[in-house]
Amino acid sequence: MRKLLNTLYVMTESCYLSLDGENIVIQDGEKTLGRFPLHTLENIVCFTYKGASPALMGACADRKIGMSFFSPRGTFLARVAGKEYGNVLLRKEQYRISDREERSIAYARNMIVGKVFNSRWSIERTLRDHAYRVDAEKLKRISLALYDALPKIDGAQDLDELRGMEGKAAEQYFSVFNDMILNQKEDFAFMTRNRRPPLDNINAVLSFAYTILAGDCANALSGVGLDPYVGFMHGDRPGRKSLALDLMEELRPVLADRFVLTLINTKAIQAVHFEKQKDNAVLLNDDGRKVFFNAWQNHKREKITHPYLKEKIEWGLVPYVQALLLARTIRGDVDEYPPFLWK
Repeated sequence: MRKLLNTLYVMTESCYLSLDGENIVIQDGEKTLGRFPLHTLENIVCFTYKGASPALMGACADRKIGMSFFSPRGTFLARVAGKEYGNVLLRKEQYRISDREERSIAYARNMIVGKVFNSRWSIERTLRDHAYRVDAEKLKRISLALYDALPKIDGAQDLDELRGMEGKAAEQYFSVFNDMILNQKEDFAFMTRNRRPPLDNINAVLSFAYTILAGDCANALSGVGLDPYVGFMHGDRPGRKSLALDLMEELRPVLADRFVLTLINTKAIQAVHFEKQKDNAVLLNDDGRKVFFNAWQNHKREKITHPYLKEKIEWGLVPYVQALLLARTIRGDVDEYPPFLWK
C-alpha cells in the first residue's frame, strides 16, 4: 500500500477492500494489512484481483472519493465516482486546453523538457558507470547539447517550434544510443530509429517497450478521469491515444530506454528471442515476450524516490502519479505541471 497526494494505492494482488464504519479496510485473507479513514482520501487506486465490497464503493461514491480498478499488470478495468465528482468538468477543461494552442503548449513544453532532461540523464548514467568503455568525449558533447537545448525548449512559443526542437534533441540523443549498448553489439547494433515495422532487434524491443509504456500511460490517465485520446502536443487522430503519447514522452528515456539497455547489456534478452517476418519486420517471439514481461514486472516493483513528491514509490506507479499530477494541474490545484525529472 502507498498513500500519495491523498490517493491510496493498493498493489497487493490478493487484497480485498471493505468498509468498516468510516474506514476502508484492506485485507489479505484473514490478515488485515491496513485501515484508513475515508475522510483523509480523495482517490483509491486498486491493482487487485478481488476488488472491493459494494458497500465501500457506495460509500466512496457518496463522499466523492474516486475509486479506480486495474489488473495487477496495470490494465484499466473500471472507475467508481460520485454523481458530482467532476470528471465531466475535468474533461471539458482538458478539451478546452487542447483546442487552444496558447494553453496546451504550457503542458507540452514541460513534458518535452522532462524528455530531454531524462535523455541527458541516461547519457550521464552511462558516462558515470562505464566511462572507460565508451567514447566519453562524444557522449559529453551530446549531453552538453541537450543541456543547452533545455532553456530553448522552455521558451518555445508554438507547437511547431516545440516539435522541431524535440525532433532535433531526439536525433542527438539517438546518435549516441549505440554507444550505450555495451554487450551483444553485433546482434543489437543501433543505426537509426525505425518502426512500423521495426527492421532490427534493437528497434523491435524499443518499439515493444514504447507500446507497453503507452498502454500504462493510457490506463493511468483513464484512472484519474482524463481522456487519453485528447492530447496537447500530439494532435487528434482517430484511434490514437494522444494524451498517453504526450505523457509517455518524459518517461521514455528512464522507463523504456534504460530498461531496454539493461536487458541487452545484462544479456537477459538475446538474438534468439526475435523472429523475422516475410515483410522484413523483426519482432519479439513468444520466449522473448516472456523474458520482457517478467523483467518489466520486476522492474516496476523497484522503489525510487519521486523527484517532485520526495516520497518512495515503485517505478510502476510513476505513470499513475504523473497522471494524477496532470489532472490536478488541469483542475487548478497545481500551478504548473511538474514533469518527472529523474536524477
